[in-house]
Amino acid sequence: MEDNPKKLGIRRITRDFPPAHFLFKVEAFSLLAKTGVEKYESDAFEASGYKWRLSLYPNGDNKSNGNGFISLYLVIEETENLPLTWEVNVSFRLFVLDQIRDKYLTIEDGDGAVKRFHWMKTEWGFAQLISLDSFNDTCNGYLVGDCCIFGAEVFPLARNCKWECLSMVKQPEDNTIIFKMDHFSKLDRKYYESSVHTIGDSKWKLTVYPRGNVKFKGKALSVFLELVEANKLPPKRKVYAEYKLRVRNQMNDNHMEFSVERWFSATSVNWGYPQFMTLKVLHDPSKGYIVCDSLIVEAEINLVSQVKRFS
Repeated sequence: MEDNPKKLGIRRITRDFPPAHFLFKVEAFSLLAKTGVEKYESDAFEASGYKWRLSLYPNGDNKSNGNGFISLYLVIEETENLPLTWEVNVSFRLFVLDQIRDKYLTIEDGDGAVKRFHWMKTEWGFAQLISLDSFNDTCNGYLVGDCCIFGAEVFPLARNCKWECLSMVKQPEDNTIIFKMDHFSKLDRKYYESSVHTIGDSKWKLTVYPRGNVKFKGKALSVFLELVEANKLPPKRKVYAEYKLRVRNQMNDNHMEFSVERWFSATSVNWGYPQFMTLKVLHDPSKGYIVCDSLIVEAEINLVSQVKRFS
């Protein structure tokens, strides 16, 4: 007579071939049970690069509703040699040999669940592996001549999981690009670029057109913030920024500035204002934007997305 195979979501089947990794024979089982030992732990064995042992409760694990059953657990060993944040995910089966028919009763989770071993959970198994009534019935072949054989096979799942963490970083460090353009009246190139600054985990620069670009050429100052090396971003990756573009008033705090909220990508590398301010206003000495033939343009990034990847 065998236990109900659907009991507690446990699947019990028989098979001909032995466990792949470990067999544990107990002779004079009745004497072991009479010693009153709560559990007996086998020596360690190796399977798929990890050390394990079996933990046998000959009278059942009463703390886990195992009274009246044989309880058997798989325990991972030598975890002190594993990384601090270790975890091992395995599919495993436990066995009891039917010595009369030379077949192995195979016990595993009914849904084939993968079990996660980690520092807070170092053992998994079955409090109700097999009832003592069924185990002690000599007709079933599990206990013959007061001898029994248990087994285990363990198949760790390769862990190739990658982590990605997206953070929205408010007020990142060194979040302002300051671009001082000296000898402004003598600048004759179409546009000028600031040095590159790393803010968040991205590189940024300012691009300034002293006499405007495209349809505002000769009419306005054009200012843009550019995500540097955007073409090196992974496919579909975007970088978000909330920032202010600013031309400093060097006489007072009446700066000219605009706020921008924008997702940057490989196909959208810069964003700003082609008509930031008219050249008439820019060059008006009373406005204080150009002082001693110097213009100061700034980009202040107040919120930026940041991505970190972990193995």
